[in-house]
Amino acid sequence: MADYGHDLLFGSFITPTNASPERVVALTRASEAAGLDLATFQDHPYQAGFLDTWTLLSYVAARTERIRLAPNVANLPLRPPAVLARAAASLDLLSGGRLELGLGAGGFWDAIEGMGGTRLSPGQSVDALAEAIEVIRGIWDTSTRERLVVEGEHHRLDGAKRGPAPAHDIGIWLGAYKPRMLRLTGRAADGWLPSLAYLKDLGDLAEGNAVIDDAATAAGRDPRAVRRLLNIGGRLTAERSDRLLVGPPDQWAEQLAAITLQFGVSAYILGGDDPSALAVLGQEVAPAVRELVAAERA
Repeated sequence: MADYGHDLLFGSFITPTNASPERVVALTRASEAAGLDLATFQDHPYQAGFLDTWTLLSYVAARTERIRLAPNVANLPLRPPAVLARAAASLDLLSGGRLELGLGAGGFWDAIEGMGGTRLSPGQSVDALAEAIEVIRGIWDTSTRERLVVEGEHHRLDGAKRGPAPAHDIGIWLGAYKPRMLRLTGRAADGWLPSLAYLKDLGDLAEGNAVIDDAATAAGRDPRAVRRLLNIGGRLTAERSDRLLVGPPDQWAEQLAAITLQFGVSAYILGGDDPSALAVLGQEVAPAVRELVAAERA
């Protein structure tokens, strides 16, 4: 049984592709009405069919009251980390502490380069992400008046002003799959945010946990400092099946509770644009998962 000590969260993964602004806002508000904890959005600045994610986050923050918001995940190669840090802290302050920050090392390098970004190798992109986390945390740290200096190969600061500090300790969640990214997650991040569709099987969660835990311990951190999140997809049906997340709400609850108990996942983020599925997740599946997990752990 794996327990990293975090409360269970449930959220939506809204993909604003060729959708009207009204539709995207409606899905976010539906997520909040369903009792979900998070609404998250893809970030592909090179995709003309997408609304800009940061503009969208700011807008939906003003149209909601309770739900937390996050990029899933921010495209770091096209968002300079010092500016991203100030934007994130500002939105967190404006929204009353409702922002979390998913980060990605980058992908789709032809498109990134086409938008003026710099093409990086896989190793370079991980190094750049590590430097970016240092930059972001440095901008947020207003407990000191020391000059902020980061002497990275990809991101450099020489006396940047610190601040503003966010309203709460914003979680930095990494979309990570390979060993170097997983080790970085253990050393420096607050959460691991893979997508179920990109894993070979659930065993990848155990393998990823082991790498993250070892890296956290080696860095002098408690592995429980790293929340385990999971982007999921599936289909709600009337009949039960032997497939993962294809079945009625009680089957979903049983399967998600089992993943939580075995692998320590404490946040599930459902992709899609069906408000009825979001309502079922928030009002039926989430309470049942919490009840099953609490009973087993008791």
